[in-house]
Amino acid sequence: MTYDVPVMEEYLAETYGINVYQEQVMLLSQKMANFSKGDADILRKAMGKKQKAVLDKMKAQFIAGCKENGHDLKMCDKVWTDWEAFASYAFNKSHATCYAFVAYQTAYLKAHYPAEYMASVLNNASNLEKITFFMEECKRMGLDVLPPDVNESFNGFAVNKKGQVRFGLGGLKGVGEAAIESIIEEREKNGPYATIFDMIKRVNQRAVNKKSLEALAMSGALDCFPELHRAQYFHKPDGDNTNGLEKIIRFGQQAQAGSQSSGGLFGDELMPEIQSPKIPPCDPWPLTIKLNNERDVTGIYISGHPLDDYRFELKYYNMNTIAEVLEYQHQLSQPSDNNKGRERSFRMAVYVTGAVERISRNNKQFGIMTLEDYTGKFEFALWSEDFLRFTTHFKSGLCLYVNGAFKPRRFNDNEYEFKVQGMQLLQEVKRTHTRKLGLFTQPQHITTEVIDFLVDNAAKHPGKCEVYMQLIDPQEDLTVKLHTFNRHIEMNDELAHFLEQQPDIDIYIDTINK
Repeated sequence: MTYDVPVMEEYLAETYGINVYQEQVMLLSQKMANFSKGDADILRKAMGKKQKAVLDKMKAQFIAGCKENGHDLKMCDKVWTDWEAFASYAFNKSHATCYAFVAYQTAYLKAHYPAEYMASVLNNASNLEKITFFMEECKRMGLDVLPPDVNESFNGFAVNKKGQVRFGLGGLKGVGEAAIESIIEEREKNGPYATIFDMIKRVNQRAVNKKSLEALAMSGALDCFPELHRAQYFHKPDGDNTNGLEKIIRFGQQAQAGSQSSGGLFGDELMPEIQSPKIPPCDPWPLTIKLNNERDVTGIYISGHPLDDYRFELKYYNMNTIAEVLEYQHQLSQPSDNNKGRERSFRMAVYVTGAVERISRNNKQFGIMTLEDYTGKFEFALWSEDFLRFTTHFKSGLCLYVNGAFKPRRFNDNEYEFKVQGMQLLQEVKRTHTRKLGLFTQPQHITTEVIDFLVDNAAKHPGKCEVYMQLIDPQEDLTVKLHTFNRHIEMNDELAHFLEQQPDIDIYIDTINK
């Protein structure tokens, strides 16, 4: 093993030549540059708190000491640069040992008890952003995170019998502790609830009131009763003043009152059984309404995401994530000469969660728009001309394609703002942004079904998009490219869905940048 400066071996041998602990920097500064113990401690503190002025002063002292001891100054300068980078993650040895031990324990739990571990992590997440982050980690691990369920959920996140993580009832707005205790206690005492009518007869309706039931229905906690879907609990038919949930509550009150009044001799025989009401049918909520209601109660999307229907666009149309946008925005906010003249465009597939109109000091309309995707949230302003230009898309609840770039502010070149260059409904992107469609596969995978579908789809959706197919024979090391010179198509949902169901055909889309 080689060391930048030979004398470093004494303190870096145990960590294979790498600075790992703060104590190593302190000891090396004393050995290489004659720092006193007090100076070495000041160096440690300056690195930990990133005190640039102190570090610059101590660098001169370090180089001078190294020169005095006859070390290679070029290598000593490299050592100092490494220390500056090391400072951003440095710990003292005792702390590092404790962190390493905890990291080993949690890594073991995550590997061998993934569902239980992630449920515990979710229960200790301090805010919604962290809960969302950890839920995405569950998806990456292949763990299901299910919506709340009155027959499975406990107060916090928990693991069900199938090894899936179930959202807790304690995370629902409008469902109090008394309601949660009543639901869980009755379920554990007398078994799962068979129907919503069985549940409403058994729980304490003073605790599980209308507000609690509305939250349970909106969150999906009543989806375990398949005879009703979420919209039916809130549907009021024409000429009826009560919705489904109010009918259910009234039935529960009557059933409990009847049960209490039948306590006398032969009372059970005299009281006829109260029939459960008929809940009028209606159309289920569209996905966006269902998810928005779910989010209103839980704070996050659980059973899906508004962008789920646009995974094809996200995968094949060179979309940037909001996490990338935020990272670039953070880079621009750092003082650096490298930022000058930097303009990078971003293409995003997003869901609009906020669209607020404002009036500027010049009495002009502008808007604050909030966009979300799977990775985060991004907010920016649409000023006068842009606000008028994109006003048709300035609405919450829309799935949009947004193309824009960070540009210097008009009166301050050191600050950047996001300027929208294009905006349209995400459902239009396949039609408007597909220049060429390439299909890559081996000859044996071009079946009659594939050929018939492609021919039929091309006849139904003529357009300007060129389609080509590249056949690959790995055994013969041959590649043949087939073009459709006289028949172009318009990219469409039916074709996208079909191609996604063909695991042996790889898809490439040459996009139109606008």
